[in-house]
Amino acid sequence: MRAAVVVRPGQPPSLADRGEPSAAPGEVVVDVLAAPITPLDLLCASGTSYFGVPETPYVPGVQGIGTVDGRVVWFPTSAGMAPGDGSMAAKALARQEDLVFLPDVDPVMMAALGLSAVAAHMALTWRGELAEGETVVVLGCGTVGQAAIQLARLAGAGKVVAAARSPQARHRAKRAGADVVVSLEDVTEAAEGADLLLDPLFGPPAAAAARALRQGGRWVNLGGSAGETCPITSSTVRSKSLRLSGYTNNELTVRQRAEAVSVVARYAADGELSVDHEVVRLDGVTDAWHRNDHGRVVLVM
Repeated sequence: MRAAVVVRPGQPPSLADRGEPSAAPGEVVVDVLAAPITPLDLLCASGTSYFGVPETPYVPGVQGIGTVDGRVVWFPTSAGMAPGDGSMAAKALARQEDLVFLPDVDPVMMAALGLSAVAAHMALTWRGELAEGETVVVLGCGTVGQAAIQLARLAGAGKVVAAARSPQARHRAKRAGADVVVSLEDVTEAAEGADLLLDPLFGPPAAAAARALRQGGRWVNLGGSAGETCPITSSTVRSKSLRLSGYTNNELTVRQRAEAVSVVARYAADGELSVDHEVVRLDGVTDAWHRNDHGRVVLVM
């Protein structure tokens, strides 16, 4: 079968022929329709992740959309984090208990949303405890940010403030429905009195936004793309009684993850949730591996 294969850590995968997988007890073979290239895929394949250097050669792809017995499913894999192959192939293995059966939803859009939208949804609602009518600040407008803007509104936010670095990202934030869109440099003023900060960036942008939160405001961090340290003072955190929480999809139970995927799929099927993405055939994986000019790259088989 055709598959994208990482031969050496640090190099993009290339198209190759692989034998079809055989399911062990508790596993199923998924006929793959679409698989996104995510930041986690890039990190794992680089050989520099906290999971260690992956055994090569291997098929990357930590999630995908496919069919099992004619039914469309979302499925995760541990490719790059543990021995074994992932979703970027015509067929992939998945644990039966991990499958999430989907409604009538565009498989490519669902692949683009995937775990990024799950993270946005759960960080807002479960970790961030978003209440109806509250003001939410979203930093950055990649896939997580785009999803978070829409999901905050769907969860009942009264106002959504988005801050992003580039004009292109700010344009995406406007299209996603943010009430106020500013540059990262202007986030402190725009976020004044906000209730909840959704932060995939950390670093100086997060510190600037956190200083504007109301007394008792909540700050949920999902990543550190703007810096692994954050220049905020202890007195700021203490004087406002800010609540800082970390979030990762890895802490979700199988049931929590499945419920969140189902929520994302329902919104996508209803046309209420979408993100920018680029569709690329599997044989274009090498050139598309590091590309994000048009949003999340989704490989189709």
